[in-house]
Amino acid sequence: MNRNVLSLILLLFPLVFSLSSCGLFQPVSSAGERPVGPEPEILFEPEVERPVVQPKAEPPAEPKTEPITEVKTEVAKEDALRQNVVDYARQFVGTSYKTAGKNPGGFDCSGFTGYVMGQFGIQLSASSKYQEKDGEMIPVSEAKPGDLIFFRREKNGTVFHVSLVVSNDENGLVVVHSTSSRGVVVDNIDQSSYWREKYATACRVIRP
Repeated sequence: MNRNVLSLILLLFPLVFSLSSCGLFQPVSSAGERPVGPEPEILFEPEVERPVVQPKAEPPAEPKTEPITEVKTEVAKEDALRQNVVDYARQFVGTSYKTAGKNPGGFDCSGFTGYVMGQFGIQLSASSKYQEKDGEMIPVSEAKPGDLIFFRREKNGTVFHVSLVVSNDENGLVVVHSTSSRGVVVDNIDQSSYWREKYATACRVIRP
């Protein structure tokens, strides 16, 4: 190699090196090798908006029907019946007393309560001591209009008298009854020195 050729090579070598460093000459990649160079731009499919599926609505629960109306109706009927019994019994105030009497011609105590209740389809025994067993025993404090009150001369003695409750509240226990001395009268037995010491039990014969 002559001196001129060698000088040309030496002149071209820096130029070739400079061009390769600028990326103008890239080596061809062999099969299976990732080519060297800037990463290709990756394109993504636009995300398709999916419809929102609403959960299936449950049918509204049927409201529970409580028999409140029926209960109120039954209570109203019972209250009306009790008031009718009391109003009917008070019509006989002034009727004279009659031993074993069981009609408006004259009443004894059990004859009076038995006659009044009988007009409303409630059958009672003929004697006061048996009428005490004709219904449900209740505390005297819970007696309502139309309930029966029974009297004893002694705490464990025999029942000798029966009356029908007119009212039972803060004003006292008021009854209508047939007495041997005055006939059919209305008395507040809490204010009676005679009857107050003798009333003992109460019985409910008017039922819903």
